[in-house]
Amino acid sequence: MSSHKKFKSLSDVLIHHGIHYEEASFEIIKTATLNDAVKEEIDFTLKELPYKVSEAAICENLIYPLLKEAWKTYRDVFSIWSHQSITDENGFLIIPDYLISKRSELGKVIFDFPVLAVIEAKKDNFTNGWTQCCLDMIKIRELNQNEEMTVYGLVTNGEIWEIGKLEKQKFFFYRKRLFIEELENLFNGLISVLELCKLQLIELKLL
Repeated sequence: MSSHKKFKSLSDVLIHHGIHYEEASFEIIKTATLNDAVKEEIDFTLKELPYKVSEAAICENLIYPLLKEAWKTYRDVFSIWSHQSITDENGFLIIPDYLISKRSELGKVIFDFPVLAVIEAKKDNFTNGWTQCCLDMIKIRELNQNEEMTVYGLVTNGEIWEIGKLEKQKFFFYRKRLFIEELENLFNGLISVLELCKLQLIELKLL
């Protein structure tokens, strides 16, 4: 992703692409019960494992288990992908840490259009995280070839989760952060993002 290097911040990306920045309030619109086994495993990780030693450890022990558990509720609608590479016709490559895409009618191994990108904040650097995430969101929308489709993004260091969305020529940053110390609320936040993705697919008659 060498083409990302010329952008030093989210504002650089937005200026370059002529996208307006706005802030919004995020609301929990759907709730679900977090599996006790997952809850216990996350608690165990926070107390006993040195998960901060590497980015891979954060992804494997905190980010993916929570994202996967939220996805299970929507597995008939979405597919979840880990480090899935996407290349456009010009050879532009993006590899978000995780992607949520529409589930293909052709089977689980077929990659359909993505609706949510999840990026890890490298070394807790949320500025760099959102720079990369926004670039990926823009490229995802181009690949989807649907300007009406909103693309969502999450940036997280495993403990803190931030949410944004790209809607036409506006980037909305949700002021409310989600925290792993408030595990049920964080889980319901992820559920709500996936619900928003599902609702727009219904609205666009893609489901």
